[in-house]
Parts: sequence; structure tokens; C-alpha cells
Amino acid sequence: MAKAPVLTPRAVDFPRWYQDVIARAELAENGPVRGTMVIRPNGYAIWERMQAEIDARIKQAGAQNAYFPLFIPESYLRKEAEHVEGFSPELAVVTIGGGKELEEPIVVRPTSETIINSYFAKWIQSYRDLPLLINQWANVVRWELRPRLFLRTTEFLWQEGHTAHASEVDAHAYARRILTEVYRSVMVDVLAVPVELGVKTARERFAGATASWTCEGMMGDGKAVQMGTSHELGQNFAKAFGTTYSSETGAQEHVWQTSWGVSTRLVGALIMAHGDDNGLRLPPRLAPVQVVVVLIRDEADTRSVAERLLAELKGAGHRTLLDDRVDVSFGRRAVEWELRGVPLRLEVGPRDVADGQVTVVRRDDGSKRQVAIALAAAGAAATLEEIQGALLRQAQEFQDAHTVAVDSVDEAAEAAQSGFAVLPWSLVGPEGEDRLAASAVTVRCLQRPDGSLADSATEAGLIAICGRAY
Repeated sequence: MAKAPVLTPRAVDFPRWYQDVIARAELAENGPVRGTMVIRPNGYAIWERMQAEIDARIKQAGAQNAYFPLFIPESYLRKEAEHVEGFSPELAVVTIGGGKELEEPIVVRPTSETIINSYFAKWIQSYRDLPLLINQWANVVRWELRPRLFLRTTEFLWQEGHTAHASEVDAHAYARRILTEVYRSVMVDVLAVPVELGVKTARERFAGATASWTCEGMMGDGKAVQMGTSHELGQNFAKAFGTTYSSETGAQEHVWQTSWGVSTRLVGALIMAHGDDNGLRLPPRLAPVQVVVVLIRDEADTRSVAERLLAELKGAGHRTLLDDRVDVSFGRRAVEWELRGVPLRLEVGPRDVADGQVTVVRRDDGSKRQVAIALAAAGAAATLEEIQGALLRQAQEFQDAHTVAVDSVDEAAEAAQSGFAVLPWSLVGPEGEDRLAASAVTVRCLQRPDGSLADSATEAGLIAICGRAY
């Protein structure tokens, strides 16, 4: 009798494959309240690695971490009209506390522009207090109608940055800096996911912002994921909350602001961008475990070699562990490490050890080779870098093959069913966005013709990148 496949093949049912990977790799599962999720240790370890890479770059950009309350007075959101209108359908509101009806409803944090501004207004007095650059790692709640683990959940984890500047020029530059030096750097250099950088149309812009920039990644089924956004808020929130400073001339001026964030959606994007029919494929720079040493049989010589390799790998700075569960079949363990996406596997068995070698298995392409025991650990660094580069190259080649230049909105609607459709924004416009929406297609971002980041959506000659999105 044929053995049932571990995962639904991607080509057969991509959404089911995605759910299978999350379940079988033990990344997460649904929580007891619809739309919530329990992130299991394997999934959280990936998120922790993402956090570390993002947090280091945020701090390099000058921002400091802080924390603000989960509960926000409803009146705060109503101070900025466009903001509350944009978020109203997603709000979770508390009306009873301690068994009594509250005098004022409390909103469970959907984002923190309002509450942070209420404190910025207290903290900022003079131009000497600027720029004020704050980031927080937190959870947020947005009532999701069509939840999907990691991609869209009612509660999710993220970081959100909020800054105040003395000039519009400074705020504009900082919002773009975060997008390129923090978000793009992590997505491309660490996650090995190529992204399209661009400005959002007015229709897709963050509620309360004057401009929104985005990193858009293409998944293995051709759909897009908005992987991170950075927003220029102008003075909208500053005027709503009275966030002013005394300039060098003594005049009272409203600050100029930004906000920006990425979330656990990155984990979902990572799965869909790199995963294959055997499970996850983690890029080595991100992987919580870069190399696993698998002991096939627990004999004196094999254990000695395995432990020596483990020590050498750790000494070289690799994140590694020893799998010596010899009471579990080797085949089952090999499948488990493939599901979890560990980039490199060193298999230590008695026959190989007798020949003075071990078997090295790459997760990205499944290739196996015998390597001398004395060289196995030393060669890991180069192999890991090869895997990192291969994953990025494969993802870029897939995106290029599924990106099509078109000449009309109708052609864009058709081409975007399986990838990105690219055409002049002048051929689309707000009316064209409405027509695209009828085919579940959106303008993911606008770019300059050379692919560089536009200053605003009103620039002449911009190119629209259209696609279906999660």
C-alpha cells in the first residue's frame, strides 16, 4: 500500500499545503477564540530571530524601545477622523470592566498612533527634544473576518515605530530610511525574500497618513503579501493631539511624524516564499537551528564523532543541535528536520564513520554528499552561505518569471491572477483601481520606471505593480 504524502502538494492545493506545513512543522495552531493563534516553540523561535534582526537595525536607525498600554480610550481614536473611520470595522471594544459598565468604552489596541501622541504631546517641549524616535514590540487586535494563521489573525504580534520630527523633510527621509535600511534589509538579506518597494495609492494608504510606502513580496502561488509598511503622517495627529514644540525662534510649531511596522505576517510570507512539498526551507541567516547533527546509531565511535562535530560547529558560531533520539527511526527524524526547514543536516552513522566520513544533506535542494569528518564542520559556513544565496536567487527568478508588462487594466486583471502585472499608473488611476477590484486585484505599489522609490503617489510617470494579495 502506497504511503500517504506528508503534505498536500503545493501544485494541488496551495492553501491546504500552507496549513499542512504549519501543522506538521508545529509552528502554530488556532486559538480558542476565532481568529486567534497559539504560536508553538518552533514558530516562535523563527519570530524571535526575525525580532532580533529587525530590532538591531531599528536601534541602528536611532530609535529606542518603549511600551504603551494595550487599552486606549475610545475618545483618543475619534480625535483623528480619517484614522477612526479606517479602523472602525476592525475594532474590539471593551464596555464592561470589574462587573460594571465603563463610563467610556475602551478600545483594545489596533495600532498606537493615538495613545503615543497623547504622551508625545507631554514629552515634547522644544526643538531640542526632536527627533523623538520610539519603537514598541507588542500585540494588537483587529477583528479579522477571514482569518488565516500568521497572515491574518485577530490578534498578532508586531513592532510599531512612532517618531516626531522638527521638519517635514526629516520625517519624510526617516520613513523612507526605515523602509530601506530596516525592512528591505531584513527581508532580502536575512529572509532571502525579494521585495518590490513602492508608494501606496491614495486608496491603499494607511488611514491618517499623508503617504505610505510598502515592501511587497511574491509568494509561491504568485500572490502578494504586504510584508511591511512605513508611513508619513504629516501633522495630522500632531494637530489632533496638540503635539507642538518651541522652535529655535521661539514659535510654537506642530511636529511632523512617521509610523511604521512589520508583524508575524513575515512568518507566513517566509513559509510561502520558500517552502516546498517537503515543508519549510529556512534561510540559514534566519534559521533558529542552522545545522542538525543526526546520530543514526548510538555506538561509541559514532557518538564521539557526533559530539565532536557539535562542539566544532558551536565553536564556529553556528546555531546547532544534536539529534541522538536513536529510539525514533532515522527516516522519521529525517522527515521531521526537512519539515522544519533546517538548512544543513550532518548524518553520522557507523558505516560512514568507519570510512572516515559523514553524510552532508542540504535542505534547499536535497543534495547529499560524503565529506571527511575532519572537514565537515569547517565546510559548513561556506555551504550555509551557498544555501542563503540559492534561496534568494530562486525566489527572484520565480518573481521575474511571474511578472508581466501589460498595456491595459483588463490585461492587468488577467495577468495578476498568477503574478504581478506592471503598467503605467496613468493607464489605471482611481477608476482603474475600481475595475481591478472586481477581479480581486489591487495596485500593490507605485514605482518609478527604474524601480526606485518614489517620493509620493503624485509623481509623474509612475509604474503600477498590480496583483492579488493575502
